[in-house]
Amino acid sequence: MIRTARPADLDAIAALHTRARATYYQGHIPEQAYAGDAEIARTREGWSRAVARPAAVGRVLCAEQDGQVTGVAAYLTADGGTTLTQLHVDPVHWRRGTGAALHAACLDAWRSAGISRVRLEVYEHNLRAQAFYARHGWLPDPAAVRSGSHRTLWLHVGPPSGE
Repeated sequence: MIRTARPADLDAIAALHTRARATYYQGHIPEQAYAGDAEIARTREGWSRAVARPAAVGRVLCAEQDGQVTGVAAYLTADGGTTLTQLHVDPVHWRRGTGAALHAACLDAWRSAGISRVRLEVYEHNLRAQAFYARHGWLPDPAAVRSGSHRTLWLHVGPPSGE
């Protein structure tokens, strides 16, 4: 089930985010930078702000199975553009359709809001995520200025299938 995140989900979301990040940051950046106490607190605070923002500005969606948060996605619309800021699936739930369901829910929300183009940044060493996004129609922006160790991708949000 995909639903809107609630403040009561914050601990589960922050823990899931940390586990997911460990899979692609491990060996590339120091552990304290993605799993240290200060970073976990910063992560939870960021998610707290995202969950509290008005729906017109963006949303945080949770995938839930048997009462447990198994995935999370967040997007933000600001300054005339929309960005998929986060999409994480708990590693123990990979390859079960959770990410695809979250992505589809985001697409539905974007279409309902009349959003036609969305951007995201993906960590250059996160090849799993890059493959996921490519399967879902995201394309690299060859003209984009590199944002540190991240690549910029764009998605054209077309009409729902069958239209």
